[in-house]
Amino acid sequence: MSTPPRRSRARQDGEGKGTASPAIRALADATPVPLWLDRPTGPAPGGRLAGTTHADLAVAGAGFAGLWTALLAKEADPSLDVVVLEADLPGTAASGRNGGFVSSSLTHGVTNGEARLPGEIARLEQLGQENFEELGATIERYGIDCHFERNGELQVATERYQLDALVETHAALRRYGGVADLLDGAATRAAVASPTYLGGLWVRSGAGLVDPAALSGGLVEACLRHGVRFYTRSPVRAIERSGTGLVLRSPYGQVHAGRAALAVNAFRSPLRRTRAYVVPVWDYVLATEPLTPGQLESLAWRDRQGVSDSGNQFHYYRLTPDNRILFGGYDAVYYPGGGTQGELADRPETFLLLAEHFFATFPQLEGVSFSHAWGGVIDTCSRFFAFYGSAYAGRLAYAAGYTGLGVGATRFAAKVVLELLAGRGELLDLDLVRTRPVPFPPEPLRRLVVDLTRRSLARADAHQGRRDPWLRLLDRLGIGFDS
Repeated sequence: MSTPPRRSRARQDGEGKGTASPAIRALADATPVPLWLDRPTGPAPGGRLAGTTHADLAVAGAGFAGLWTALLAKEADPSLDVVVLEADLPGTAASGRNGGFVSSSLTHGVTNGEARLPGEIARLEQLGQENFEELGATIERYGIDCHFERNGELQVATERYQLDALVETHAALRRYGGVADLLDGAATRAAVASPTYLGGLWVRSGAGLVDPAALSGGLVEACLRHGVRFYTRSPVRAIERSGTGLVLRSPYGQVHAGRAALAVNAFRSPLRRTRAYVVPVWDYVLATEPLTPGQLESLAWRDRQGVSDSGNQFHYYRLTPDNRILFGGYDAVYYPGGGTQGELADRPETFLLLAEHFFATFPQLEGVSFSHAWGGVIDTCSRFFAFYGSAYAGRLAYAAGYTGLGVGATRFAAKVVLELLAGRGELLDLDLVRTRPVPFPPEPLRRLVVDLTRRSLARADAHQGRRDPWLRLLDRLGIGFDS
């Protein structure tokens, strides 16, 4: 028997007053559960690790990064004994809470890649497109029912200054074989009916949508089919050398393994050296009730592509398979000390802000209610895309720092991690793999830097994109912070 959904505090603020805003009324019955996870699921694979077990490869983390690592390892060598340890249940962290946008980009966008890795961005774009196609082929091969739609992405300008950035992105995409169309304001509003759009870029290649929790569940099933063993509610607290291999320690047991892959991403890493490079940032999301045929028609959103706007603090939104609108982003939040506790997922002030932005974007939908309002933690780094490394004389490898584009990039990262563990492979010569982002400072300076940066980004959005001295300094140092 399920428990009734907990009401948002926004309802309590407006009760009995008769003057609640449309945004508050829309949030009144929203449940703080991720839309994708709010449905019956089968039994969790495996149980808690108790005692000692052995494996050829141990994977810490059962989100997309860990699942892809386990699956690709078994596909390459079915004789490997692979064990996955997960602190909670597979796919319940970032992999089940995100918007379901799938991008071929390995560098958080082509222009970011050009700025940071200009000498190899052409190769990275090609590798990213190959990875995107291979991801789709895997979904088809295993029959994963995750509603994978290759319908592109519409990047929109809601301020005049953002139009230049769309022109720049369009030119960069075309340089490396991407397919995209620049749209004027009228054409953009014809693609998706919002009065806020001044122009757009419809990226038609290397972008799509997925039900992320269903993809995660399908990858679990594929791993089980190959004989991967799972231990759930078994966080890895420590990793140590053990003879010619490693031992991964969990509260009630341990795994002795010849090799290990670390895929804990935003959560506290048992490998201390990675902690300075990752900041856990909370992202918040709303989902409406299913729209009526008339409401859908008012949007003219016939191609069902994902949408993102072009501010520093940006929104992303999409239609779900059952015709809800998922609307998230903008208010990225860092908590003191890098908090990742579950209660931080319910943040009424951010939900209210997002609801107000939603109705400004789609005023024709006033009166629509939100059924779900939730948050999730993202692992960001200062260059916005994943970094890689190894430890314990190459016995352990890791990737982290996906900054919200991990649905696709984690599969590529799994290939890199497996090459690092093997000590050979064509991807290991990439600067993408060999270089690291600038580390973040320790607390309390870290919190001050993040807060100052967020305020500066908000000012830039409010002043036609003009970057203040602080942002210009961060640009020169190669440090960033992205919503």
